Amino acid sequence: MHGMSPIRRLTVSPVDPDPALIAEAAATLRGGRLVAFPTETVYGLGANALDEAAIARIYAAKGRPESNPLIVHVADASMAARVVASWPASAEALAEAFWPGPLTLVLPRRPELPLAVTAGLPAVGVRVPAHPVARALIRAADLPIAAPSANMYMGVSPTTADHVAKGFGGRDADVLILDGGPATVGLESTVLDLTCPVPTVLRLGGLPVARLREVLGEVAVLAIEPGTASLPSPGLARRHYAPRARLVLVPDGDILVAEAARLLAAGARVGAMVRHAPMALPVGLALEVMPGEPAAYGAKLYAALHALDELRLDHLLVEAPPADEAWAAVHDRLRRAATP
Repeated sequence: MHGMSPIRRLTVSPVDPDPALIAEAAATLRGGRLVAFPTETVYGLGANALDEAAIARIYAAKGRPESNPLIVHVADASMAARVVASWPASAEALAEAFWPGPLTLVLPRRPELPLAVTAGLPAVGVRVPAHPVARALIRAADLPIAAPSANMYMGVSPTTADHVAKGFGGRDADVLILDGGPATVGLESTVLDLTCPVPTVLRLGGLPVARLREVLGEVAVLAIEPGTASLPSPGLARRHYAPRARLVLVPDGDILVAEAARLLAAGARVGAMVRHAPMALPVGLALEVMPGEPAAYGAKLYAALHALDELRLDHLLVEAPPADEAWAAVHDRLRRAATP
């Protein structure tokens, strides 16, 4: 198509990325343009966090509302000082325990950080990603990198470079993709607000709340039903992480099989996600058998949703995971992906 910016892709080793390719991606970031890169959670769509015009490109590329803040990725705790105005003892303890890793800390922002990064809020989310490619890129660029997930707003988060390319392919998006293999955690970072009297989880994610309590003691979990105001964290929209199909959570496998049979008999295209393959499957049901352990389920969740989405289904039935706290982040993503 005339005027369409091509999606460029550089493939690097996930453990020992080529410095020349990392330097090319870093120069792209320093030039104010966008780079999609792997983290251990999902692929991020990165821009220089200190460049207001570059931040605007993130929102435009994703179709993301400017009321939804971005997380800033840094190489280490000392680089966090370039975007946060204070560093309490609780932040030091958490960084020591969990960085690099899937934990975002919300702290007061420095005045030089563009307000577009925080959606006008006085605090910013910051984290040190664990993926070697992400860390090499941040170090080479020598910049804090603002990066939401590298997908269109409200869509299923990308855990591979292919997911990113399909999401932005055919759009006028000037994005360089750094392909460092699949993400391993597969769920976004846990977002913890340290500006509250009691540290409060704003978004459940790749680090279980129980681990935070081991370090801090008391930790609250925010229950939010967002309205129109700025959200305190990414990932809190009522509908988010959603496939094209109508996703319905079903209490157990037997009910799921019966509902799938009914929909298939009516001529619908139906997929299912279950933790144990049922003995008798209706003919024509597209099936993803999911792990029975929460971290492994989380790691596969978005890849499974992407794979089923490729089949252009009408309905996607998902067997509800167990109700205990270990599954809280998975429950959160499925609940937001479900059709209201």
